[in-house]
Amino acid sequence: QVQLVESGGGLVQAGGSLRLSCVASGLSFNNYGMGWFRQGPGKEREFVAAISWNGGTTYYPDSVKGRFTISRDNAKNTVFLEMNNLKPEDTAVYSCAARRLGRTVEILSNEYEYNYWGQGTQVTVSS
Repeated sequence: QVQLVESGGGLVQAGGSLRLSCVASGLSFNNYGMGWFRQGPGKEREFVAAISWNGGTTYYPDSVKGRFTISRDNAKNTVFLEMNNLKPEDTAVYSCAARRLGRTVEILSNEYEYNYWGQGTQVTVSS
């Protein structure tokens, strides 16, 4: 079965950096678009970043643009989220998601369009 396992979360001071990883198994990774979402305490799930099958297309909301970078290593079935200049409002559980899109430039920002989800990793940013 498909599994997505995130790691790399933790506690960091404002202005710091973290790199999250999501390892996928049970799927043909290079046929999947991948995304990162987050859910802060008392908040709805929020789109953070998305990437096409080969990394050629990426997309971010304004809230993280210029600070977060999504990338992938298809040889390792892994998608990454590099987070810089972290702010307390970035505190959330971060989850990766996958959707089979084939080898297209298409990317998805709507959580309801993703089929598979990881359990999430906690990121806490202190002020």
